[in-house]
Amino acid sequence: MRAPARIGLYAAGLGVVFAASAAVAGAVVPEGAAPTPATSHTPDQHVATSDDPEQESTRGTDMTRGLSLEQDGYTLGQITAPGSAGEAGELAFTLTDPDGGPVTEFGVAHEQRLHLVVVRSDGAHFRHVHPVMDADGRWSIPWAWDAAGTYRVYADAAPSAGDAVTLTRTVDVAGDLDPVRDAEVSTTASVDGYDVALDGQLEAGTVSRLTVEVTRDGEPVTTLEPYLGAYGHLVALRDGDLAYLHAHPEGAEPEAGQVSGPTVSFGVEAPTPGRYLLYLDFQVEGEVRTAAFVVEAAPGGEPAPASEDAPAAGHDPASHDH
Repeated sequence: MRAPARIGLYAAGLGVVFAASAAVAGAVVPEGAAPTPATSHTPDQHVATSDDPEQESTRGTDMTRGLSLEQDGYTLGQITAPGSAGEAGELAFTLTDPDGGPVTEFGVAHEQRLHLVVVRSDGAHFRHVHPVMDADGRWSIPWAWDAAGTYRVYADAAPSAGDAVTLTRTVDVAGDLDPVRDAEVSTTASVDGYDVALDGQLEAGTVSRLTVEVTRDGEPVTTLEPYLGAYGHLVALRDGDLAYLHAHPEGAEPEAGQVSGPTVSFGVEAPTPGRYLLYLDFQVEGEVRTAAFVVEAAPGGEPAPASEDAPAAGHDPASHDH
């Protein structure tokens, strides 16, 4: 998959969520598919209080997550994983509660009890996966690193006894490092023959509406399938510290068997002006693909001019495992 990546980010913190941020389909729906639903929200720890971006405004410090291994007394324990690129093994960890015991009861958000997001500190090699938990609260998943470097691992979950948390740690992977240098801002991506275009302007300090359109061979794709409770799932990270942004789908949750497309819309909260890395998961014919974008958030009330849509060359920003 080729999509713009970015990112000379060698700082800490990642934030995404969109621990799962997904979206609902937009405009064109094939005959027999579900009609476009009215705007509403799937229950989600990242849902904003208003569906109208113009009515939503928050301080930057309140709009970032995933910058710490501890939140509200919950802690992401040490992560065990293969130590070198190409080495097969297991990635595992435990979440502990304010009393120091393992958390074993979680709420379900976007069809999963825990969303695991992994990305290298330069924004490359993005993955969004779902490990399994044993009776002792240990989460694990088979794992191999594609490349050397320092990675951010995010655990996004809602312990049943508390509020949703987004916790993060770093993992160093040995091997020859080939870091990704700065990539150009890009609002288009191509993956496995699908072309994805991003429309909308991020504006700092408010909820911005972004819409993606999926086409193939110049024709609109109207067979987007539900994935994690929506027709798309969006993760956004702030360049520089990889802070995890809030994102939420627009529209009612689709039912199994429904399809839609070619557009999917999201509400995205950018806490500060500057560059952001966006990763879109979408599913067609049972296969999930990831498209990556690099965008600039304008200062509040000062929309930035549209950027060139030419994707950056020479880098696969997001390898996606399921």
